[in-house]
Amino acid sequence: MDVHKPSKNVTLNDVAQASGVSHQTVSRVINNSPNVAEATRARVREVIIALGYRPNSAARQLVTGARNTVGIISYGMNHYGPAQMVQSIERALKQQGYGLVLASLDSLEAVSLQAAITALEHYPIAGLILVTPLLADSLTDVAQFCGGVPFVLVDAPASLASTGTPTVRIDQALGSRLATEHVLSLGHQHIAEISGPRLWSGAIERHEAWCEVLCEAGFIGHSLESNWTAAGGFAATEHIISNYVLEAADPITAIVAGNDQMALGAIAALHAHGLRVPEDVSVVGFDNVPEAQFYTPPLTTVSQQFDELGEQSSALLLELMATESTESHIVLAPKLVVRSSSAPPRRP
Repeated sequence: MDVHKPSKNVTLNDVAQASGVSHQTVSRVINNSPNVAEATRARVREVIIALGYRPNSAARQLVTGARNTVGIISYGMNHYGPAQMVQSIERALKQQGYGLVLASLDSLEAVSLQAAITALEHYPIAGLILVTPLLADSLTDVAQFCGGVPFVLVDAPASLASTGTPTVRIDQALGSRLATEHVLSLGHQHIAEISGPRLWSGAIERHEAWCEVLCEAGFIGHSLESNWTAAGGFAATEHIISNYVLEAADPITAIVAGNDQMALGAIAALHAHGLRVPEDVSVVGFDNVPEAQFYTPPLTTVSQQFDELGEQSSALLLELMATESTESHIVLAPKLVVRSSSAPPRRP
């Protein structure tokens, strides 16, 4: 085998490429997994020796430490969506007899992800689940960061499905389409969007889908970027009311909010200006928080399948830890929940 040791630090991906196998297979060889053909095992070990690859401490602990702990790395746990994802994963792992160690990202950047993974090296981690709404260019080195530890990306960009990276995600674009098509089907033509911060991959996918649906329908909407909070939704709606509702020739008659908290702020701002929901302006949210049915009025929203996401991501990780996976890209479909915050526009 003609393998030349490179001058740079050798990564697990380098070993996988030189061996002609996946990084999961290299991980299993490093961890003495029985689910690798002997010929493949010998070839990978030969490449490891030739390249001088040294697994990091997290990978080495897999060989000697306990194998019943999974690391979860997350961002934005103060928001409903990420918090529900982590909780659903925790429930599913506990049902399978696994404990977990949690680490949080300080920012939506690759260096923060690398630091969080490094912080878990002191634990005998058997696998990693990354609840990281990072953009794709921040996730290109995730396999290298994980250093041989099996991992699954949750809430990752849709574009990663073509890279071979194990992912479980909820179809954010479909959810946004369901919300926007709903208000269009009611007869609304002048629609505003309050999007989440577009540093989040999910917020970008929802916003782009909103734009596409309006474009397909031949309408032009107004979009404001906010911060996932009720206060942010209130401020954005104040701007919408001032510029596109009061005294406007073609006033906005529907608002599609990027989450239910911003929808709550939107409803409060509309009420503060004497505007009725849905008689004057319909409002649709995203997430279906438990309180959504008790808003005034009860909120039409998009329900994400958080329980199923926890079950699917945990099952995929356990499969990757045990054997090669033939299906590593799982996409879950959200559902529209129609309540009384949306109705046909009031005719003049």
